[in-house]
Amino acid sequence: MCFVTLRFGVSLPNLCDATPQAFRRRTEYVAIIQALGERMDSFELNKIAGAILFTLLIYLGVQNLGDVLFATKPADPTAYVVEGVVEEGAPVIAAVAEPVVPITELLQTASIDKGVKVAKKCVSCHSFDIGGANKIGPALWGIVDRDIAASDGFNYSSALSGKDGVWDYEALNGFLENPKKYATGTNMAFAGLRKAKDRANIIAYLDSLKD
Repeated sequence: MCFVTLRFGVSLPNLCDATPQAFRRRTEYVAIIQALGERMDSFELNKIAGAILFTLLIYLGVQNLGDVLFATKPADPTAYVVEGVVEEGAPVIAAVAEPVVPITELLQTASIDKGVKVAKKCVSCHSFDIGGANKIGPALWGIVDRDIAASDGFNYSSALSGKDGVWDYEALNGFLENPKKYATGTNMAFAGLRKAKDRANIIAYLDSLKD
């Protein structure tokens, strides 16, 4: 009997062996080889399909990760409002001004102690002690009800030296709120106290600085 070696190292009987038994054995070997081939082909296809699926999963994962890392929120039109610009078609709302409380009324509940704290903003330019010397600005002891621009030995700007009147509550309130507006051309560099309560407190403190 002669044999022929096929794929996978399987030896099959050659056709030279023409007995029925040999044909049956060869048929069995061929069936085995075909089954192995189909299994290998199926394994190869599974590997290719798995590779494609894995590549697709990687792509989707990277895409989703990019969406998470670089996600942007829609712009909020109210996030930054430019004053004085009214959007077309938007309703115009009239600004409601805060009620102006007279300084004399605020002084009724003003605090001298709080006024001392507010006055700390001024100590680099003014002295508050009795007999204190003039600094960049005039000494402020006894300032309430004193004539405007009447501190001895201080050289006032023409903006103040040309003003008549005294430093009463109303005058002090106006000057402390906005010095340059109250006396245009003043050398006073301080921008002013915007809070009326702060002005009332420091005026109450200044009113206490007298003999």
